[in-house]
Formats: sequence, structure tokens, C-alpha cells
Amino acid sequence: MTPPVPLWAALGAALLAAACSSPMPAPTAARSTASTPATVLAAPAAASAAAPEPARSVPVRAPGPVAVEPGPAASAPYGAAVAARFPDPPLRYDTPAFAAGHTGYTGEVELQALLHALPPGGGGTRIQLLNLGSSQAGVPIEALLFTRLPESDPASLRAAGRPTVLLVGQQHGDEPAGAEALLVIAQQLARGALAPLLERINVIVLPRANPDGARQLRRASASGIDINRDHLLLRTPEAQAQARLARDYRPAVVVDAHEYTVVGRYLEKFGAIQRHDALLQYATTANLPEFVLKAAEEWFRQPLLAALKQEGLSTEWYYTTSTDPADKKLSMGGVQPDTGRNVGGLRNAVSLLIETRGVGIGRLHLARRVHTHVVAISTVLRATADRAADLVKLRAYVDNEVSALACTGEVVVEAAATPSEKTLTFIDPATGADRLLTVAWDSALQLNPVKSRPRPCGYWLDAAETDAVTRLRQLGVIVQRIEATGVVRGETWRETGRETGQRQDVRGAIVEGEGIVKVQVEAVPALLDVVPGSWYVPLDQPLAHLAVAALEPDTQNSYFANRLLTRLEASARVLARPEFRLSVLP
Repeated sequence: MTPPVPLWAALGAALLAAACSSPMPAPTAARSTASTPATVLAAPAAASAAAPEPARSVPVRAPGPVAVEPGPAASAPYGAAVAARFPDPPLRYDTPAFAAGHTGYTGEVELQALLHALPPGGGGTRIQLLNLGSSQAGVPIEALLFTRLPESDPASLRAAGRPTVLLVGQQHGDEPAGAEALLVIAQQLARGALAPLLERINVIVLPRANPDGARQLRRASASGIDINRDHLLLRTPEAQAQARLARDYRPAVVVDAHEYTVVGRYLEKFGAIQRHDALLQYATTANLPEFVLKAAEEWFRQPLLAALKQEGLSTEWYYTTSTDPADKKLSMGGVQPDTGRNVGGLRNAVSLLIETRGVGIGRLHLARRVHTHVVAISTVLRATADRAADLVKLRAYVDNEVSALACTGEVVVEAAATPSEKTLTFIDPATGADRLLTVAWDSALQLNPVKSRPRPCGYWLDAAETDAVTRLRQLGVIVQRIEATGVVRGETWRETGRETGQRQDVRGAIVEGEGIVKVQVEAVPALLDVVPGSWYVPLDQPLAHLAVAALEPDTQNSYFANRLLTRLEASARVLARPEFRLSVLP
């Protein structure tokens, strides 16, 4: 078997092949160890096998007295033999949740106080509070931007040539360790061990993406919608807030910090307890750019494995299981284009999921869970800084590559994971010893196309479909208004079957509202008469695959299935580059 080609060698070959048409410069011979100006693109040195030195905590305190929201006391759903497998780390994190007598997690008042009164950054660090709107219950959704560039508006940051990292915590309200860890990360970016990285990268920290869920320690939003299944549909202000960050700042790397179920259905199904400190995964959905996936594996996941191992923290691929007690299959993270992880990948970013063992065990091992996130996220930030110039080149190349695919070849409309088997390490609940179990395993690392079609040049939308247009634009997808009557070759949809139901993920049914319209269709060749005021969504743009996910009607996440498009006849596929007059919406 031919050994795999390292990412930089493969990307370098692609860049050379595209040199006549691409504005990107060829890589230079070596990387300087000094801080590289944003306008200089240097080739990477070989990835170091040594793990980055783990971050050490500094105090994170709320200024003055703050209200403490109650939380659950620590509970032990297993015995001392299991608990002994997860000792506290050799350092103490000083977020409000760890204050003496605090029985919950950092409350919303405490968190807001920290975000508003973080000490000024050192070394020229600019810290900007970003107000992203309010939750469904009216709680502010706020993030912090860290940069050492003189101007911090989105356009200036994009133009400066430094990659931006977006860190998101607590999308699920009952998964608090990510938010606690991001408070530590924010302090270290301001004046701690991570601050020097800001010479090469910008960082946005959104510690609590679901404040309403966090207040009630429940997974979903106040309206019962799972925010982490809402990143294509954007029905919640919480998902819209994240979309605004991604659209405006175009992060090259996104980290989504979660926690996973430790006992519960695993103990019920397998008679065993979850073993690993961290479960890791990157984007796994159809139409992801090859080089982005290689960067996620080589530049990020491999350093993550090394850093966590150095800290004595165990790791595995992310997986989950359905809520059906009889279903003993385990699945890697879902392959639908609806989660933050997968939508981030379709934005051509390296999009990473980090999950610690936390759901269902209260505050048990909280210090270790927070420490795991801090080590992992610090490693991602260091890896981004080490590869800063490479990531800028990679993003430019992939954006151009995706745009150039319009009107050519095929596009995958729907894909599925690959069934297989895997041996995983669990913990025996009685003895605390490792227990190996071989399980049915759906791998998301190799996707099987379920449905493909010729890739269109774009999509036409009826003038009345303003809701769909608004959502696409919130995602950052370019939408153009048709200004003159015209005719173009395309395809309309013929309905061949219909039923109603619920969206599904690897956990089971996503029960939300009135459910979805499951439609079966055929594409029918047609000459499309377009009129002024209707819309055109071109695929010669970097976010083309988000448009595909939204506008092919016969998938569970499509805008038609979820009633964001009112009629099947209100959209069509455009198969030739339009010659009618268009204007780009501002």
C-alpha cells in the first residue's frame, strides 16, 4: 500500500497545479521561528511529535459580590473504584464554580461580570466585548474578541491575514465544563500563557451559547430546540448568534466544547461506564473539502492526542448511541449538515468537537473535566498559531476550489456513515477495571453517498421566499436579486411522494414542533422564466455546499422539509450560468 501523502505535500502539489489560475503564492522553503508578519506566507516545518506544554491556570474571579445561581450537588452514580480512575488534576482552576461553598456552576450574573470586567490585556492585546443579541428568555449572548491587531472590526481582521479561532461552549445547557474552561482560556489569553499566541492569531471566546438551557441545566433551548441541530435552519437566536460570528469573522478554526453521557443508557445497554476523558472528532458530512479534513487530522487531532496523553488523559473518537434501549449500535457523530461541527466544515473551516465525560454525573470530577478542555483548547490555539500562515493559504485555496466546482460534476445530496465493528474500552462498574467491548459501529470517517445529482450552477427562488433568503444570508451565503426578465436552462421538481415525520440523528428522533415534510422528488428539465424581484443563489461561491444542503428539497434538513420554503414550485435548479441582470444584496 502506498503511504499517505502528508497534507502539506499534497496541498503544495495542488497549489502548483493551480498556479496559472490561483492568486496564491507557492510555498517558501522554510519557516522563520520569529513572529511572521501577516503578509508573509511561510511554508510549514514538519509537525513536531512533541506535545505542546499544557496550559497552567490563573485565577479567574468575578469582581465584587455576585449572585450565585444554585446547581446540583456532586453525586456519585458509581463506586469508589470507578471514581479513583479520575483523580483531580495537579492544579486548581479558580472560576466562580470552584469557590468555597459553591455547589453549582458559574452563574449567569457571575459570567457576565467576568466578561465585562476582564483585566486589560498585556502586550498590546485588545479585548472587545461582542454583543450577539439575546436568548429566548432575554439573557444577553456575549463573546470576547482577543487580538493584537490595531483594528478589531471584522473587515480589518479578515484583511490582516491572521487566522481567527472561534471557541464555543455550552451549546447544551447541561454540559457546563466547556463554559468553565473557556473562562480560564479567556484569562490566559488576556495576560497568561496563551497571550503571546495573539501575535499570530485572533481568538473569539463564546463561553455560554445557551444561557437559558444552562440556567435550567437542560440540553435544549427555552423553546425546546436543540441548538446544536439548528445551525443550518437558524430558528433560534442562539444559533443565529453563532452564525453571525462565523459570517462576519470567517474563522479558520472552530472548536465546539461539549460533554457526553457517562452512565445512563451506556450502563443500561452495556453494563459498563464510559472510560475516556475526551472524545474528539472533526466535521463529517457530505461535500467537505479534502484538504480541510487532512488539516483537521494532521495539524490538529494528532497534536491533541499527544497533548492529552502527556497529561494522563485518555481519548477516543467521539461516539454516541440512540435512546432506544434495544439498539446497541454506537455511532460516530452525525453526518447531517445541521450541527455546529458539520456546518463549520461546510464553511471551509477546520471544525473540531471536544467532549468530556460529564452528562449525568453532576459536579463529579468537574476539575478534571475542565482541565481536559483547557489542555485540549490550548493545544488547538497553539497548533493554529504554529500553522497560521498555512491556514490562511489553505482557506484561500479551498474557497477558490469550492467556487470553481459550480456547474461541473456531481454533488452529494445525502450521505450515510459506514457500518462496521469496533472494540472500545469501557469501565467495569463493580471493579473499576477496563472492560473491552466489541460493538456495532457506524463510522463517519468514510461516508457512502445515498443520493447524488449533477451539480447545478445555482438555485432560483421565487420572490416571495424571503424567509429562506434571510436564513441563507444569515449563514453568509451570497444571494442575488434578479433585476430583469430572463430565461435560463434548469430543472424543476416533480413530487412523487410525501409524508410527515421528525428529523433523526444518531440519538433518535429530534422532536420539535410540527415535524418535517419528507418529500420524494424527480428533477425535470425545464426552461425557467425568471422575473424581477426573484432570487438567484450562485454556487460559484465558497459557501456553495451550505446552499446545496439548504435547497435540495428531499433531505431532512432542507429548507423545504422544514417549511422555510413554502412550496416545492418556489425553487428550481439552474443548470447554465445566468445571463440576466443580477444585483448582489449588501
